[in-house]
Order: sequence, then C-alpha cells, then structure tokens
Amino acid sequence: MREGTVSILYLLGLSFLACIAAGRPLRADDLWANPILPFLKEHCTECHGVKKPKAGLDLAAYGPESPIRRERKQWKKVHRMLRRGKMPPEKAPQPPEDDRQSVVKALDEALAALNCDGVRDPGHVTLRRLNRTEYNNVVADLFGIDFKPAEDFPADDSGYGFDNIGDVLSLSPVLFDKYLAAAERITDEVVGGTSPNEPSSLLTCLPESEADWQPCARQILEPVASRAFRRPLRDGEMEGLLSVAKSAHAEGASFEQGIQLALQAILVSPDFLFHVVEIPAQGQAQVIEPLSGFELAERMSFFLWSRLPDEELVALAKAGKLTDPAIVEQQVRRMLKDKRSSALADNFAAQWLQLRRMETITPDPDYYPAFDDDLRRDSRRESELFFSTVASGDLSVLTLLDADFSIVNERLARHYGIPDIKGAQFRRVSLEDGRRGGILGHASILTLTSNPTRTSPVKRGKWILEQVLGMPPKPPPPNVENLSEEAEEVQAASLRERLEKHRADPVCASCHRVMDPIGFALENYDGVGAWRARDGKFPINAAGTLPDGSFFDGPVDLKKVLLERKRDFVWCLSEKFLTYALGRGIEYYDDCALEDIVKAVEADDYRFSRLVVEVVRSVPFRMKRSQGNLP
Repeated sequence: MREGTVSILYLLGLSFLACIAAGRPLRADDLWANPILPFLKEHCTECHGVKKPKAGLDLAAYGPESPIRRERKQWKKVHRMLRRGKMPPEKAPQPPEDDRQSVVKALDEALAALNCDGVRDPGHVTLRRLNRTEYNNVVADLFGIDFKPAEDFPADDSGYGFDNIGDVLSLSPVLFDKYLAAAERITDEVVGGTSPNEPSSLLTCLPESEADWQPCARQILEPVASRAFRRPLRDGEMEGLLSVAKSAHAEGASFEQGIQLALQAILVSPDFLFHVVEIPAQGQAQVIEPLSGFELAERMSFFLWSRLPDEELVALAKAGKLTDPAIVEQQVRRMLKDKRSSALADNFAAQWLQLRRMETITPDPDYYPAFDDDLRRDSRRESELFFSTVASGDLSVLTLLDADFSIVNERLARHYGIPDIKGAQFRRVSLEDGRRGGILGHASILTLTSNPTRTSPVKRGKWILEQVLGMPPKPPPPNVENLSEEAEEVQAASLRERLEKHRADPVCASCHRVMDPIGFALENYDGVGAWRARDGKFPINAAGTLPDGSFFDGPVDLKKVLLERKRDFVWCLSEKFLTYALGRGIEYYDDCALEDIVKAVEADDYRFSRLVVEVVRSVPFRMKRSQGNLP
C-alpha cells in the first residue's frame, strides 16, 4: 500500500473517531437523506439531470449515500448558490422559501460536520516577497532612514483584491536589478553618507588593528542581519556575510566599504526579500505543525503593521511564549493600539474598499465641476480615517455599514451640506439623518462606483455584492452592449427606465435583478457623492426589491436590509481580512476557520478587536503543513 493511501486512511480514521466522540457519526448522512436529497430531486434535476446536466452537475445520479465528504468543494458551491437565491434560476419554478432555507441550513451543518471535526488543513504557504510598501517600511525600521527606495520599483500586481498575495508577487529580472540599485543607495546613505568627522551610527565600532577587524564586523552585521531576516541567524550565515566584507577588504577596500558590501548582500538575500516559512518535512503521513515563534511574530507584525516585529514581539518569540494563546491575544490588542496599526487603514481598508482607484478616477468636469483634487484626496481620507476610528475605538464592525458619525474637514463638509465646519483639519462630526453614516454614504465609494458622466446603479450594486456581502455576480457574457448615452435617449427617459429596458435580455436579468435594485437605492447620490432629489428633469426613484422580497427605499432602508444580513457581511469582512493576513486566496478548507471567526465576532458584540484576534488565532494563520492537501 502506498504511503499516500496510508496517510489518507489514517486521517479519515481520525475524522471518523472524532465524529463518534462527538456523538454524531452519521449526522451528515442523515441530513443528506432528509431534507437535502428530496429537495434536490424535486427542484433541481430538471436542469441538473441525466440528459443535459448544467455546469456538469448531474444531481439525478446521486443515491442515498451522502457525497458531501468526497466532494466538499462542489457542495460548497451548491450551498452558496442556494443561499444566494441563484438556484433554481429566476424563471424556473421556485421552492417555498422555508424549504430553501431548511436545505441551506442542512448543507451548512453537513459541511461543517465534515470539514471541521478532526484534523484541519491550514492550507499551502506560498513564498511571498515583500511588496513595495513593506520594503520601504522594513528599510526604515532597519536603518531609520527617511526615504522610500521602493518608489522606483515596478507596481505590484494584485490578486484577490490585495497587493500582498504571494502567487502574483513575481520577481522579474527588472525588479532584481532595482533591488541591487536600491541596496547600493541604501548602504551609501547609512554607511557612506556621513562626513569623516561624523561616522554613521550603524558603525558601532571601528577596528584599530587587523585582529579587531572580524569581531567589529560581526558586531555591526549580526544584529542587522538577524532583524532583516526576522529570525536568529543559522549556522554559517554570519560567516558568509563576513567573507563578503573580508574579500572586499583583501582587495584594498576600506572597512566601511566592506561593511557596505555585506549589507548589500543582506538586502538582496531571499531571506530579506521574501516572507519565508520553513515547510515541515513530509514523512509517511502529512505533517501539520505550528509556525515557529519568529514566523508567527513576523506574520502578526506584517498583518497589523506592514513592517518588522518590534522588540517586545521578538523577545516573546525568542522566549517561546507565542505558543500561549492568551499572550498572542494580548499582543494583538497591544499592536492594535499602537499608531503603526494605521497600516490596516492604509493597506487593508484602502484595498478592500478599493480606495486606491480614487487616484485614477476622472469625473467629467462638464457634469461635475465641483470635483477637484482636494475633494479626491479628502474623500479618500475620510474613508481611511473612518475605518481607523472603528479600529482604534474597538467599535462594532457593523458601524462600518451604519454609523451616526463621520470624519470630515471643511471641504468635505461643504460637499455634504454639513454646516459650521471650518478648516482643512479632519474632525469627527455627528450625523442625524442617516444619509452619510457608514461607508455607503462616503463620497469616495460613490465616486469610484460611478461613470464619468453619470451614476452607475450596476457598478454600485456590484460593489456592494462583492465588497460587503461577499457574493460577487458572474462576469457579464461577451459582446454585451453598453447602455446607450445618446442625448435623445437620455432626455426621453430616466436612467432607471433605460436600465430596465436594457436588461430585458434574460441572460443578463438573473444578475441584474439583484445588482440593480441595490444600486438604485443609492441614486440620491450623484456621480461624486453629493445628495440630490432629481436626476436632471427626472425625480429620483430609490426604491427596490430583492429576489427574496426585501423592500427598501433609499440608502437608509438599504442599510437596514444589509444589517439584517449582518452574518453575510461579517463573513465577507472576515474572508477579506484572512486573505490579506495570509497573503493567499481563501480555499474551501478555510471555511471552518471563517466559521469560527464569525461565531466569535457575533458572540463578542461584533467588536473589531475580536475579528482581528480570531484571525490571528485561526488554524491557517498560526499553523503550517507539508506539501499536498489533506483528504
């Protein structure tokens, strides 16, 4: 019997024993027998049957034995489609909503029972290089210099909405040349940039004799290398760096020049440029083990600060204390209170909310003459400061959707019609009418989800589905015609009427019937986020109904509907946070971790700190495994 088969049987045995210990060994099979299978046969086999199974899914082929164990990924998709009301399709006969929700709950429980008992898969670890922001921050932490060498680097690619995803952070020859040039500039600054009478603070000693040369070089280089690599040096690493400096010295270079070359070797080392996690060696069975203390400290600091671990975190890693969950939680809370946690707003929130797109948004000045670079900058800053206020105040994450305050200055207050705000300084202001509270009322979000000459209910609805509810619609089919912008048609009918006519195609209707009503609820905001009662000569109609019958009229009602789906929002936000924290996409085997995070956040009044703590405590964040997947 092959080793892989032995491993699979061993792990399945552990899962089976865990089910027995939990007192529900057949729970998933029971749920499959009733209500899941009868529901599928009654409502789904017409499309997913033997003759032409759509999406390759033949539900008629399944018998009384549950397939969920062996096809978890597929059944997670089925669960998602049912939960979102996308199956059965709109024009097919619809099951009673109570029956649909019963099956959704049963699938949820069956998937959780099979996925979350026994051994959990922490997922793969991708070798991930520092992105430009991290590179600049690490250089500043190492040397205390106030310039940004990575500004000259090529732009980082993004994946899953973030620019710290290992799979897309490639290392091209052009980028490596930039690393070499940056290393020279950095070392020129920190070693060679001072006058002979003012030696660099990095040079903590200067050799007075040949015998002093190596001890002095070690004294300078060892702490820098250890901090740059985010771990203690391994055997032979210090000797390698000393040999670089010594070779330069042997060729007539000064002591300082030799130190510069050794520092350059540090700055182009993979152990500096990449987040390195040592993968456990795989034996007969797959190995799963915790990250080392130093690996966990690095992951925590780059998640929360986008920079190196500080002395306290390193000391705890060195003492082996980061194995204690209580100490880890204490450190997360300490780090959230530190000013360096503003990186969460600058790097996480700015990408989750897509605020970086504000740099390239260009509303047509003929339609929106009030929009200028000040409003562009200030509206983005409002959203970042609002997120930081929720984080630093440990408020409920639901405040992100609905709040009775925002953070504005005079320019932004004038845009919103808020009186008595003077000066460029941002300050917290109370809101009473509900129009502006939460991210959906921010000019930044409303501008980046508009077209240059008008609003876009489709873009706004899509943005909410993707970034708030975690339910991205399917990509549009090819060759879809854009909405006509001919002046005659624009004058003849309102935008809502034109869109309703435009989406008459049944191929498009299935997605637009969800997206468009959400977007129409925000139509009282124009293309740059100013409040309005009319769109040209047409009065605004901001009413909408979702496929499940939920009715709303305007942004205040929409927020109420979204808060009724707060579990979807918390799940979506948790998934975004976990993606950012891990530097990889979320897989089906991460659902158990997400379920744990969401439940903990719900139990703690949705506190922001609880979300972050539970991400750090999750299996995919603190564990690693050898290559290959668990069964």
